[in-house]
Amino acid sequence: MTARATYDFSGATALVTGGTSGIGHAIVTKLRDAGAAVTTTGRKPQATDYGIDLDGITYHQLELTDRTGIQGLAAEFSTLDILVNNAGAIFAGGMDESTPDGFRATVDLNLFGPFELTTALHGALAGSTSPGGASVVGLSSLSTVRAVPMVPAYGAAKSGVLAMTRNFAMKWGPDKIRVNAVTAGFIDTPMTSPELVPDYIAEQVARTPLGRLGNPEDVADAVIFLCTDNSSFITGSVVTVDGGYCVS
Repeated sequence: MTARATYDFSGATALVTGGTSGIGHAIVTKLRDAGAAVTTTGRKPQATDYGIDLDGITYHQLELTDRTGIQGLAAEFSTLDILVNNAGAIFAGGMDESTPDGFRATVDLNLFGPFELTTALHGALAGSTSPGGASVVGLSSLSTVRAVPMVPAYGAAKSGVLAMTRNFAMKWGPDKIRVNAVTAGFIDTPMTSPELVPDYIAEQVARTPLGRLGNPEDVADAVIFLCTDNSSFITGSVVTVDGGYCVS
């Protein structure tokens, strides 16, 4: 079976944070190629600093811990159809997550930043004219369902993303704003690859029923579906893309 779903996002506006690598880059290119007007964010001054395909995508430099920057970006959207809170990182600021400062920095980046951006964009999302309403998708992690001792703050923050997803879905449903999350399993991305030494990769693949690591497109496909009108009756849900890891 080789058939894959195709979607038409012509006329849609989308904001995807952290679209300069890995899962985020797969999401922005899929949305762009399907006709959406896509804006993405990153930490470097210019899109050309990344040396990857961001043609046709509007780029904004943004630190998700910069409240002024978040409010400024949100103010640029009078209406918005799609928001994907993808940007995030372990060991924020290079700090040990088991220390108070490191824990706080990681939670600020991975939870409070998406919270503030999403809240700031409520009016623009409520103004969407998409038949299925606006769609917000947050990215979460398997660290919400299994202990990862090296990254306690990341796990706490991503658990918060799931709670935030359900609460926004309840609160914003009357505004025709759908809010869902995608929990990604072991995915081969620039953020995780340095941690995935060969023996560890083999161990995780052996535990995964589908017998492989995921790739960014696997996660992006789930995110894209939640952005379409085909998911217009789905909100407050979490889609897990992990090759069956959680049930093994």
